[in-house]
Amino acid sequence: MKRFGVLGTGRITRRLVADLQSTEGVEVTAIASRTAERARWYADQYGIAAAVEGYQAMLGRDDVDAVYLSLPPSLHAEWSIAAANAGKHVLCEKPLAATPLEAKAIDQACREAEVRWLDATGWLHHPRTTAAANWLQEGRLGQVGHVSAAVSFYQPFQSDDHRLDPSLGGGCLLDLGWYVAGLARFAVGELPLQVAADVLIREGVSQRLTAMMWFDSNITATLSCGYDTATRKWFEIAGTAASLVCDDFTRPWAERPTRCWIHDAAGKVEQHSFEGSQERAMIELLASDQPLEQWQRQALETQQILAALQKSASAGGQKMAV
Repeated sequence: MKRFGVLGTGRITRRLVADLQSTEGVEVTAIASRTAERARWYADQYGIAAAVEGYQAMLGRDDVDAVYLSLPPSLHAEWSIAAANAGKHVLCEKPLAATPLEAKAIDQACREAEVRWLDATGWLHHPRTTAAANWLQEGRLGQVGHVSAAVSFYQPFQSDDHRLDPSLGGGCLLDLGWYVAGLARFAVGELPLQVAADVLIREGVSQRLTAMMWFDSNITATLSCGYDTATRKWFEIAGTAASLVCDDFTRPWAERPTRCWIHDAAGKVEQHSFEGSQERAMIELLASDQPLEQWQRQALETQQILAALQKSASAGGQKMAV
């Protein structure tokens, strides 16, 4: 798996195309859009040889082994499944799908077609995240008791932005909620038992989410995300011996060391710094023959959490089982 085709020409495409093109052994051979003109313009911008009109035409090409799917969430299941049925491996932009049922259908289609899939959640593949997982497994923080996560970007919209269209899966719950819910699931390693959520709705989509989660062993989590506050992308995982703090977990700040801190009970603070590209690591993993089950389970269970949060918010913040 070395040759990628890109399905969609949305806002997120430029960044990931550059990561694909800079990953050793990987090339981007084609990009598809709904119109030939748009596909050609983006192909020229990104230095991609083939511009393809229509997504189905991309899936029939013999110079494409895998697809990066950067369409709105409402189209993820349809085109991920179509790609699998065409024998293409799938790198799907987050969220994996609009609902848990759709996410499971993607997983099933890829398994039946014997192709590999990942959601494009880059932070999970950074060496910093690997270190955090090791610290949690080793008990460096003691017994985890509470997780906090916050991700926000103030009004990050462009014209015709799908995030403002509820029919396309818009809103912060599926978008930024993927990060905060996924962080809590990563930290605890399992689904919560219950969740409760409140959302602020503007223009028909969620603009702010505030949520609480209850896990087994009396572990709790608080989540915040939205489009109406300044940039935040931090978490704290608090244990009985120490807390792990990170201020840029979704994507490291540009021109700064990629770092995190361990604060112990006596007030001592350790800073840990890391190097590496999370996106290239993610692409290399998908292109390898290494097992993907742990990341696929993370994605499927994050989708379940988001559905429970949506259900709770629709019920006025009532606690909902996951």
